[in-house]
Amino acid sequence: MIKKEMIAMLLAGGQGSRLGVLTSKVAKPAVSFGGKYRIIDFPLSNCINSGVDTVGVLTQYQPLRLNTHIGIGIPWDLDRNIGGVTVLPPYEKSENSEWYTGTANAIYQNIDYMDSYNPDYVLILSGDHIYKMDYEVMLDFHKQNGAECTIAVMPVPIDEAKRFGIVITDENSKITDFEEKPENPRSNLASMGIYIFNWKTLKEALIARSDQPNLDFGKHVIPYCHEKGAPMYAYEFNGYWKDVGTLNSYWEANMELIDIVPEFNLYEEYWKIYTKSEILPPQYIAPEGVIERSIIGEGSEIYGKVYNSVIGCGVTIGKDSVVRDSIIMNNTVIGSGCELNKAIIAENVQVGEGVKMGVGEEAENDIAPHIYNSGIVTIGEKSTIPKGITIGKNTVVFGETAAEDYEGGTLASGKSLIKAGDEQ
Repeated sequence: MIKKEMIAMLLAGGQGSRLGVLTSKVAKPAVSFGGKYRIIDFPLSNCINSGVDTVGVLTQYQPLRLNTHIGIGIPWDLDRNIGGVTVLPPYEKSENSEWYTGTANAIYQNIDYMDSYNPDYVLILSGDHIYKMDYEVMLDFHKQNGAECTIAVMPVPIDEAKRFGIVITDENSKITDFEEKPENPRSNLASMGIYIFNWKTLKEALIARSDQPNLDFGKHVIPYCHEKGAPMYAYEFNGYWKDVGTLNSYWEANMELIDIVPEFNLYEEYWKIYTKSEILPPQYIAPEGVIERSIIGEGSEIYGKVYNSVIGCGVTIGKDSVVRDSIIMNNTVIGSGCELNKAIIAENVQVGEGVKMGVGEEAENDIAPHIYNSGIVTIGEKSTIPKGITIGKNTVVFGETAAEDYEGGTLASGKSLIKAGDEQ
């Protein structure tokens, strides 16, 4: 009988619709981050750094790139004969087949996988947060308190608390109450969506609540455990943690990597972030190239000027081009004489010569102001921008575009040009 003390279940099926065109062809956990990583690298690296060597990754939305990236888990030392990393998509069963309909439903559908390791504890993680956390310390806290469920929590400003699941605790960190997105929060301790359950407790709760539509941890499983009187504790985390669920938070988290003293440090020896690396030549900076306070990925060629930006791997930035406050993902080509301000450019994009982005006054986006805002220009993957075009702020371009798509050679601030995918 295989026996693992704790296994992790990593929820990586999210579409991440608030990232707009960045996630129209790729799941949010597979979106590039920090020049050479993908978002899922952070929880996976936390697992192996914390000694958790058995991880089930639950995928659903656009899983191809995520599955290819994870492979058999070699970069994270998760290619194990017993345990390691296993990708768990929804599958056909004999009586009925269904997609994962909620966070806890996805876990419920994989009870057999978890049972096969006969674990004492199950760690539930989300695949789309940027942070470093030692889950072993959280497990020690769980054991010391005799908890059946421990929720990682983080203090948030009280005026933001209603966006989160909020826990109310006594002086010993024991949870006395739990409120999902309350109108009038009674505490500022927000659930991070990271849980440790005793396997027996979790299994019982999942089976008892399995007929709930859209079975969810915050709405169903945790209230069930609470009603049953299971001892539940809040583990307070005070490190860096960022939900990169919106374009602005994604942009900010990338920019924070290049602060003079970064709050989130990618360069620590003792807590490495692992990723699948392509075999690429070193970066090349031309004699006329200028780089200030930026991250430049391997295999990139810089012939222009880059300020305060995160540049991925295999990117080319042409002569006399100036890139400021921008994120440019892998294998994108920026022609010569371009000017880019506060742009997020996805992978494999071609930008023609003399293109200007992020210029002019701000205007509200015409199709999705809740997504495309904060003055950011967003270009979806494999898009083409013809030469000499000017693009304003709060704009989005997705697909192969031609000069005639731009009235007077301009995409005004707040305008959208979508020619690919089924994006709204």
